[in-house]
Amino acid sequence: MDTKNFLFCSLDAALITDLAWQVHREGHSVKYYIEAESDQEIGDGFVPKTDDWESDVEWADVIVFDDIWVGADIGTGALAQDLRERGKAVVGGTPNTDHLEEDRGYAMEVLEEHGVNTVEHHIFHDFDEGVQFVQENPAPYVIKPLGEVQNVKRLLYVGNEDDGSDVVDVLRAYKKAWGHRMKGFQLQRKVEGVEVAICGFFDGEQFIDDVNFNFEHKKLFPGNIGPSTGEMGTSMFWGGRNKLFEETLGKLEGWLANEGYVGSIDVNCIVNETGIYPLEFTPRFGYPTIALQEESIESSTGEFFYDLAHGNDPDLQVHNGYQIGVRIVLPPFPFDDEKTYDENSRNAAVVFDTDSREGIHIEDAKQVDGQWRVAGESGMPLVVTGKGETMQQAREQAYGRIDDIVMPNMYYRDDIGERWTEGDGDRLQAWGYLGPQS
Repeated sequence: MDTKNFLFCSLDAALITDLAWQVHREGHSVKYYIEAESDQEIGDGFVPKTDDWESDVEWADVIVFDDIWVGADIGTGALAQDLRERGKAVVGGTPNTDHLEEDRGYAMEVLEEHGVNTVEHHIFHDFDEGVQFVQENPAPYVIKPLGEVQNVKRLLYVGNEDDGSDVVDVLRAYKKAWGHRMKGFQLQRKVEGVEVAICGFFDGEQFIDDVNFNFEHKKLFPGNIGPSTGEMGTSMFWGGRNKLFEETLGKLEGWLANEGYVGSIDVNCIVNETGIYPLEFTPRFGYPTIALQEESIESSTGEFFYDLAHGNDPDLQVHNGYQIGVRIVLPPFPFDDEKTYDENSRNAAVVFDTDSREGIHIEDAKQVDGQWRVAGESGMPLVVTGKGETMQQAREQAYGRIDDIVMPNMYYRDDIGERWTEGDGDRLQAWGYLGPQS
């Protein structure tokens, strides 16, 4: 493939650095724009930057948006749609697909309209009404904030009490602490089972044949305890259009084609012996999911996204096995405390005991005079990946690579992928969800 021009755009926080770096290393021309003032140094020394993405639109053969957000509001879908109407090839959403993530009630309506089973769910814009509902309908529920504060992951709460009393207590606390910012919330009936995300890549008309199945690990500490984070690690494998896909994303193929959506989209589900129950959409790249997907792509990453954006029936070759990715973080992650960050993490050196950078992916990092350093303000500089014929082999490779990294105060979960080996895989197989593709 000839060299192409790729314009990567972060219109809020810098998220897509690693993908831009990979495409750049493949020999393509890359420019990366970052809007957030706090993230300006992220990617320095790894990828070329631009200060004005709009002035580079005509230069670009492919424009890639990394998220749905433009500052505190959704909006990249509208920008992507406008650029497509101008004849540009764009990896990104549409106004309606942006709303799948921002408005959980709308997402459930779209699923139901296309014959997808959903969990019992109720939208509230008043805390007292939510409390009254739980008291009148006692059961364990999940509290999911709506709007901009849904990115404050620690606000997601999974109820444990059969009478819903803990959910009532949390809602009352949120009313006092977050009532001024939380424009509403969804109460979702808690369902027991295996949590799995079904992820497909859409080329504007249809899904490619390869489907990605991934398992998130959102809690800070091993054993899935502690505060919720964006993500501490992911395990995954690739497959075909099996029952998990056909009963979820497969039913939305026509809707996404009408939208003209291009890129990665996943739906996170709870699966048990009685059915598949979608919980939420990610109508964009997932993080650190894309870094791990990138590691498992054995063909050209740049060529794949060029063909995806142009609707050229992209050819994707992926690792036939299992993959895991582990996020390496620093204080005060997942919280915000400038003093702690300044004392422990800002500009910290990333030291490697080996010359190999195999499986090492960057998030909030920069390179200064050849030395890797921490950048930004979030305290999540690296994702370390591993692959293998089994999940255990993938785990051994990833954690072996982590052993060669030296960063004072770094921490990570040491159990990524264990849920699969301890029973999730067997359960999905026994329930018939991982059978032959159609």
